Amino acid sequence: MVYRHELKHEINNADLLTLRLRLRSIMQCDSHAIDGKYIIRSLYFDTPSDTALREKLDGVSVREKFRIRYYNGNIQEIHLEKKSKLNSLGNKQSAAITAKEAQAIVDGNLDWMKEHPHGLVRELYAKMQTTGLCPKTIVDYTREPFVYAPGNVRVTFDYNIRTGLSCTDFLNWDCITIPAGNAPIIMEVKWDNFLPDIIRDAVQLPSRHAGAFSKYAQCRIYG
Repeated sequence: MVYRHELKHEINNADLLTLRLRLRSIMQCDSHAIDGKYIIRSLYFDTPSDTALREKLDGVSVREKFRIRYYNGNIQEIHLEKKSKLNSLGNKQSAAITAKEAQAIVDGNLDWMKEHPHGLVRELYAKMQTTGLCPKTIVDYTREPFVYAPGNVRVTFDYNIRTGLSCTDFLNWDCITIPAGNAPIIMEVKWDNFLPDIIRDAVQLPSRHAGAFSKYAQCRIYG
């Protein structure tokens, strides 16, 4: 399993304006962005005892979480993802699924998963059967992504974080979501083997330090 370095920083609107100007001069906007941004909708999974949430809040160094995700309301491209964490390192595995398959998972119709050609779908099926893992809540937010080829660097700004509370109507873009409390803007910096100095210097801000913010945990603040 190949891990990437990942750091998160909580920033404010003034920080965002400053950093956006810096990065536009040295990085490229992600080609999938529309007018420099895109909307992400994710459906996160957890056990009946909220294992993923509790491990995050307790600072467990080795953990994993499953989610289904699509961008800009395009349900023609949906991915099941497993995010694994090892301290500040991260790995993401992904499998393309159809809208019909995503809806079947939400509805609890799972038998087809055990014969799926992708191992990640079969793994989710096994964990749903053995641990009670199930869809928990929708997480929506806006992302501004920047990329830099040396070091395979990716810097993103995530904001307007909204929660679907206990709603799992993942494919319904009209599903009601509400602001996830007073969530900050999150800057994420990811890279492979090295972080170029030009990027390291560009993302520096006074009094801003790496943290462990979780959009999923923020979206569970109401239960």
